[in-house]
Amino acid sequence: MSPNCIFCRIVAGEIPARLVHEDELAVAFTDAAPQAPVHVLVIPRRHVANLLAAHDSDPQLAAHLLAVATDLARHLGLAQRGFRIVVNTLEDGGQSVPHLHLHLLGGRALSWPPG
Repeated sequence: MSPNCIFCRIVAGEIPARLVHEDELAVAFTDAAPQAPVHVLVIPRRHVANLLAAHDSDPQLAAHLLAVATDLARHLGLAQRGFRIVVNTLEDGGQSVPHLHLHLLGGRALSWPPG
């Protein structure tokens, strides 16, 4: 756990969040500032700075997070019309919290390019 990381503090229960999934490796919760009708963040329980760090330390972790996001898309009714999974990495990639997280977005038509 990184004591200054907001996502580590959510995992520890120090900051409340609306959880939609928990398992031994991951936690998922609704985004506090949603960009779509469905906007869920899927994060690893342990502090991993970004996708590059996950690949270097535990390549299977990214696969697990992706599987959780896909299962949630089905559970939340997004699988029939479609959804987007976004992983921002580092500053130019738009990562605002230095803890690996996947954005699951859906519930409306999503435009392209995203930003």
